[in-house]
Formats: sequence, C-alpha cells, structure tokens
Amino acid sequence: MECLGQDSPEADAECILLAVQSFQMLGFKNVHLKVNTIGDEETRKNYREALKAYFAGHIEEMCGDCHERLELNPMRILDCKVEADQKIAADAPRIDKYLSKGSEERYFKTLSILNDFGIEYEKDDSLVRGLDYYSEIVFEIHAVGPSGTDYGALCGGGHYGGLIEQFGGPEMAGVGFAVGLERIQSVMKEENLLGFVETGLDLYVMPVGEGALEGAFQLTEQARLLGFSAETPLASLKMGSLFKKAEKRKAKFALILGEDEISKGVAQLKNLQTKEQKEIKLSSLDQELDAAFDAAGYGEEHKE
Repeated sequence: MECLGQDSPEADAECILLAVQSFQMLGFKNVHLKVNTIGDEETRKNYREALKAYFAGHIEEMCGDCHERLELNPMRILDCKVEADQKIAADAPRIDKYLSKGSEERYFKTLSILNDFGIEYEKDDSLVRGLDYYSEIVFEIHAVGPSGTDYGALCGGGHYGGLIEQFGGPEMAGVGFAVGLERIQSVMKEENLLGFVETGLDLYVMPVGEGALEGAFQLTEQARLLGFSAETPLASLKMGSLFKKAEKRKAKFALILGEDEISKGVAQLKNLQTKEQKEIKLSSLDQELDAAFDAAGYGEEHKE
C-alpha cells in the first residue's frame, strides 16, 4: 500500500489505521502495533553521529554485519537480531533525545490521531526498519498465535522521502507498508480464520468463446464490488475445463456469459449443486444474485 504525494502526519496516521483495521477485519485476535520515529534528515544526522561514537567502543565484540552497518548506517545496528549485539544496543543513545522540533511535533500529532481512534501501540526505540529511505514515523504490526508462537512482523512500513527521486521521479514524499503473506496465512490457519477459503468461491464466471473474455472479466469485477467472491479464466477454455476449474474452486454458482448473452444484457446462472440454471438480467445483478443465494440457502454468508 502506497500513498504518494501526501506529506503530513494525517497521511501517516491514515496509512497505519488502514493496516491495523485490515487485520482487525480479518479477525486477528492477538496483534500489536509498534511505532517509532527516525526523524528528519537533521535528526538522523545527529543521531547517527551519536550512535557511531557509542558503537565504536563495542564494535569488536559485535557481528560482521554490524561492522558494515557502523560505516553505512549505524541506526541499522539497532535492528540486529544477534542476542549479544541486542544487549549492547540496549544501552545505546535513544533517538528521542535528538529529534528536531518539527519531527517531534509530527510524531506527537500522528500518535494523537491513533489515540483518538483508540488504537493501542508500543513505542519501540529499536524499530528503524531495514531500508535507508525511511524518514519520520515507522511501524510494524506483530502477531502471536494461540499456541504462543511469535510470528514476528506481519506488516511493516512508514513514511519516506527521497525514494521516488532514486528511481528518476520527482521530489515527492510518501507513506506505505508491505505485508508478509506467508506469515499472515500461518496466523490465520492457527486462529481458524480460513473458513471462507474452504467454503469455496461464490461465483465462477465462464466466458464462452474469445469474444466473451472482456465481458466476463468486467462481470467478475462487478460481482466482487457487490461483495461476492468471484473468479474467471483469463483465456478462452472449453466448457468442460471451465466446469472442472469451478469444481476445483468449490464454486457455488457458475455465471455463464457468451456473445449472445452480452448482446441481450443477460447471463446464465447455474447452481452447481442442484444443476438448476436460469437466465438473469445483468442490469439488476445485485438483486438477481442475492435472490439466488437466498433461495439456495446461503443467506448472507457469501458477503461476510
């Protein structure tokens, strides 16, 4: 998720809220937000000098990666995962002593917005993220499974400046985050949050012939916007293959669309359990699908 061209604490807070609320909506029970600020360029310059002076007296005891980090960016030593190095880093200077007035005010404003929305967080001075283009606020969302397994960071990101210019673009700030899908899947599996996957698709949209591919693609997107889980092949396939794919995805209904249906503004809706099939009007797709799912006994579960 990236928000480009907005340089404000409100944009930073909105990004964090989106990340936190996404995990809440997925049903995660034990996630916690960690935040820190690494300040503006003035802040980081002064802080790097303080860290370099501190770690210079300990570097011979530290890992090879930390030797390299000391020269490139001593702030990244704070993120070292070697236990002995973490103990040394625990006594290093804290960045809050070096924040410029502007960075301090920006950090306070962002945290105030999170407070207003009732978002709980932990201030973590060691959180710096692993990429040097970050500035101002950075954050991670961590998770612990019901078994006590610590999955670490499921999500991480923050504010940045200078990144767009590195790729030949204009001077433009941004804020964003990325997620680790494998970790998210592991937590969801342990917390039994994958039931919607096991119940299968609501709709498998079947294009009949090359001429219906674009229409089927648009119809699939329309169904998704209405709250239905839907898929469609992105190539023309024989009907037998289409039904095999629908069966593999445990689809409840097939939505069949050919050039003739497109010209009439209709589609064929087939219940893949009962094999009953009827023609529906695409102009009232939402009502038609709701009625079909209700009649089949699925109720509102397809939109949960």
